[in-house]
Amino acid sequence: MGRKSARETGSGRGSDFSELSRRMADAGLLRRRPLYYTVRFTAVGLTLAGSVAAFLVLGDSWSQLLVAAVLALVFGQLGLAAHDLAHRQVFSRRRPSEIGGLLVADVLLGMSYGWWMNKHTRHHANPNHEGKDPDVAPDIIVWSRGQARRAKGPARFIGKHQAALFFPLLTLEGLNLSFSSFKALRSPSMKRPVLEGMLLVAHFGVYFGGLFSVLSPGKALVFLVVHQGLFGLYLGSVFAPNHKGMPMIEEGTQLDFLRRQVLTSRNVDGGPLTDVFMGGLNYQIEHHLFPSMPTPALAEAQVITERYCAELGIPYCRTGLLASHRTALRHLRDVGEPLRTAGD
Repeated sequence: MGRKSARETGSGRGSDFSELSRRMADAGLLRRRPLYYTVRFTAVGLTLAGSVAAFLVLGDSWSQLLVAAVLALVFGQLGLAAHDLAHRQVFSRRRPSEIGGLLVADVLLGMSYGWWMNKHTRHHANPNHEGKDPDVAPDIIVWSRGQARRAKGPARFIGKHQAALFFPLLTLEGLNLSFSSFKALRSPSMKRPVLEGMLLVAHFGVYFGGLFSVLSPGKALVFLVVHQGLFGLYLGSVFAPNHKGMPMIEEGTQLDFLRRQVLTSRNVDGGPLTDVFMGGLNYQIEHHLFPSMPTPALAEAQVITERYCAELGIPYCRTGLLASHRTALRHLRDVGEPLRTAGD
């Protein structure tokens, strides 16, 4: 075979991604959208304040479970806000993005901004890449048949039935994020362990203090289970459709940036409600290609990207929300087959 051009290899000034980036810039889709984020964050903040006020007014009542459900949605939206701040979609400068991220993630959500930022950056660099993407590490769930064959401990036990256990496990995701945040405070990669530790302690001091001072112990525990369970389920329902069931990249595979991001990501079709529910992450392909692109620009970017991928013959995956979950569950069942076979 002859030498491939820079456009074919995806490297150099004439790379495929450079051309797509130029089209996005020409369309003005990389500009900040301060009005959008002002309205969105204000709405989330007012809903949070209203939920806290309702909690204090209702007192020791089982009606508080409705507040717990609403707060689960609010916490999910706070997680999406922290995500956008981390990617500098809101502010172009690093310092205001970090301050906003610490306030939203650590203070309001009870999750370490620094720990999550490090983890999520590695995911963006190598999505679905075994050994490099922390989101497909076989901690509890196995994501490939190779991981299943090597699985030990909880992953080996859970992996046999992980498709059926996936959504029940998601109810623990909120607690897992907080536990991992405290655990990460001892990591050398943490830039501000003392500050983040203090903010996390303050968050849970107010959270548990409020629960057990307003509610009886039994109601407080039920509130905790409902709130954290629905919160974890919400987060999982937003993040799972984006990559689960898409191709896994094995060690040694060479892909340029454009193809690495497009081939491992999936968009979720839907209307305005889907956009709000998923915070724009339903345009996962465009988000991975342009992480700092503001959320309201992603819909227009999707049209440009899909058309451009068609020009290059690059597969572009779009599906509905329920179909994306079915695909993810089929993938989990398929990759767990070696464990079930070994058990038989």
